[in-house]
Amino acid sequence: MFRFGIEHEVAFLNKEGQFADYSCTKFADFDQIIERLPIYSSDYPTLRTGGDGIRKKRWYIEGFERYADSEKIIEYIPKGIEIRTTIHSEIHSAITELSESFRLLRNVAVQFGFSPVLVSFNPYHTVYKPEPPLNDYEIRRRQASPERQTEDIAVLTYGPDLNISVAGLSCENLIDLGRKLTYYSPYIVPFSYSSPFYQGGLWQGLSVRTFIRTGKRPAVMVFVENREQLIESVPSLTKIARIPAEVGRIEFKAFDSCDDFLVYAGLLALLKGLALDQSLLGRANVPDPALHQLSAQEGFDNKDIFENATKVLQAAEVALLFDPDIHLLNPLKLLLMKRETRAHKLIEVFKQVNSIEETLRQTYSAPL
Repeated sequence: MFRFGIEHEVAFLNKEGQFADYSCTKFADFDQIIERLPIYSSDYPTLRTGGDGIRKKRWYIEGFERYADSEKIIEYIPKGIEIRTTIHSEIHSAITELSESFRLLRNVAVQFGFSPVLVSFNPYHTVYKPEPPLNDYEIRRRQASPERQTEDIAVLTYGPDLNISVAGLSCENLIDLGRKLTYYSPYIVPFSYSSPFYQGGLWQGLSVRTFIRTGKRPAVMVFVENREQLIESVPSLTKIARIPAEVGRIEFKAFDSCDDFLVYAGLLALLKGLALDQSLLGRANVPDPALHQLSAQEGFDNKDIFENATKVLQAAEVALLFDPDIHLLNPLKLLLMKRETRAHKLIEVFKQVNSIEETLRQTYSAPL
């Protein structure tokens, strides 16, 4: 009935101990890692490859595309490496594949001096300005969708797309579920918060990624089959599927990155529970920027965010009452009980070591 997939962006420190972003890293630096990783022919056609050859494996370089005067890419500005899983009927198997793909990526990356670290927003750069400036063709291309108009934000952010689909769901009900997840987004994103760094120091909250990104960019994307099914919104809620396997997919895009993949399992179970739930009536076509900013600054310490997060988690738990995936919610229940996020731990470590890099070196520490 359900299908699950995960897209997880990985940031790195380089061999000099620097944060490896576009300012000090070339496409070739990450491409040498990708070239050493395996390709699985059975993954296709359910994984999208695109026409540029970059997405030919489960791992690919994520970044900003530059063009001359056509759709042909002439340069690719890297920000990190994305891992994507194949489509799974069970959450556990999606997490198992992600863990194995991350293990392979880390083992190859360290051979070239790169260490994966948990980051959800660039800890040093606050604005990305393309150099040279966008040409006339690139400017016209950006007008094609609200998401292209905010691609500069995506260069600075790292986070997952948690994908879920439900067999037999009508397009109307699919979009309604997307609107539901969009409405409740500010209450569930704190489970993932992991971006407390900004401009080389501590930010005044828990998720600068959420504060800057969500509202300008979507919390949820619903993939439909044809243009007539699209609904107009800025940012977009709906998008035409690029391959048949995408039809009916809902991507939740507002979570921060997690280095504990059991949290991803919990978040997928939460999305599954919300898909089954009939009690929560909130709906929105676009994410509420002000509410996301409040959530980003205060997390579960805010009374409204905490109470609504509790309400949503309880609704998912009731919906999953006779489902074996209900136990996957336990890590989320613990975070809520403690009113804690991953960002709290990162802040605590930073205050001890007074170094962003030293703090980041202590992420992804759990054995895989």
